[in-house]
Amino acid sequence: MTLESDLRDRGRKILAPYITCGFPSPDEFPDFLRGVVDAGADLIEIGIPFTDPLMDGPVVQRASDEALRSEMRPAVVLRTLGQLDVRVPFVFMTYVNPVLAMGWEEFATKAAEAGASGVIIPDLPAEEADDWVRAAGGRNLAPVFLVAPTTTKQRLVRIVEMGEGFVYCVSLLGVTGVRASLSARARPVVELVRSATDRPALIGLGISTPEQAAEGCNFADGVIVGSALLQAVYDGGVEAGVRLIKEMREAIDG
Repeated sequence: MTLESDLRDRGRKILAPYITCGFPSPDEFPDFLRGVVDAGADLIEIGIPFTDPLMDGPVVQRASDEALRSEMRPAVVLRTLGQLDVRVPFVFMTYVNPVLAMGWEEFATKAAEAGASGVIIPDLPAEEADDWVRAAGGRNLAPVFLVAPTTTKQRLVRIVEMGEGFVYCVSLLGVTGVRASLSARARPVVELVRSATDRPALIGLGISTPEQAAEGCNFADGVIVGSALLQAVYDGGVEAGVRLIKEMREAIDG
């Protein structure tokens, strides 16, 4: 089964938490992962810690730095996920440098062996992704690309041709982080994507509250929540993070 068909078959709006591998600690990570799945996640985005995460704001950067201090290198991340029963589809989120260091083919092989359904590489433009798309496609990994408020229709055609699984709709210009309200640019990005493909369109960046998650799901196929989830754990522990996902699930379904 492909990632796209798996998401469609769930028959509901997609709630996709982002978790940095090794967060809040290597020992707590498996329980945290199981907790958000039990709370109603349909898809998990697993961040591979990196020293220069260009797309990520301070909360995710902090989690990444702490995970790196716990030796959560790419090979360790891949091995860790391979030893866990995630129970819902998951995708890795990483950057070009760690993948190039391992090699397109080797990274794709190990990501697939770990059980991933796809990979997001936000600093890899679709125009330069031929080698990666070939490597991923040969291992039934969906290469997921991002569409931003500044994406042109011409470039969108290329992104749709190269990508699989779902389209990551970036709701605003900037980095990840907790926001007081859903960006007004979120809906136009989803509408742009829908003009080119019926692939699931998930909104990421700035989804911070159950109300914002429900609002986004009024026009998108689902939402991705990262910084707010990690911040909840920083503020109140794993139980607080799991509770946030449960509240988002209830708001989306309500």
